[in-house]
Amino acid sequence: MTNATPESTKAKQFPPGMILGPDGKPCKICTAFRNWKPDTAAKNSESSNKPSSFTATAGVMSELAGFTKASSRPDTPPEGCPPDVEQLGRATWTFLHTTAAYYPDRPTPRQKANMYSLLSSLPILYPCTHCAADLGENVKSHPPDVSGRVGLSRWLCERHNEVNEKLGKPIFDCSIKKTDERWKDGPSDGRCD
Repeated sequence: MTNATPESTKAKQFPPGMILGPDGKPCKICTAFRNWKPDTAAKNSESSNKPSSFTATAGVMSELAGFTKASSRPDTPPEGCPPDVEQLGRATWTFLHTTAAYYPDRPTPRQKANMYSLLSSLPILYPCTHCAADLGENVKSHPPDVSGRVGLSRWLCERHNEVNEKLGKPIFDCSIKKTDERWKDGPSDGRCD
């Protein structure tokens, strides 16, 4: 996050949960839809005494963790609108976990290189700059395990759990039995068959 903000945004008070992009302007893809709602600014103006970057980060973390009151308005963008940070995050994790679940047990060198390239590209290409930076640091300290399906599934699950922990969400069991049940086979009770 950058602390420098353009003159045009310095005077503005942003609601808690509003994330500012590197340019100092509100970042729509980095912010949950509920924080874009017009009534949010009025409702939460009393808590905007703290610096906006702190307020925005703390607000989005608590919003994502579900610690704030629900509004009478929907918390997701209407159909046909661009995704917010929560929809993008869920879709990305779903894609990555499902891809890992169907990744070969014994991938070819080319499959390994392609998977490594995909995972290494996310911190560079991901639209939410804050999420991308966090993922980039995580990938540096924990290089992707592209050795096979089991290793990749565990690696992704552990990275996802690190995000869940930051957001105050429950931790997922990263055993292959549980990841396969969630992302490939479905529960043993057959409710997904």
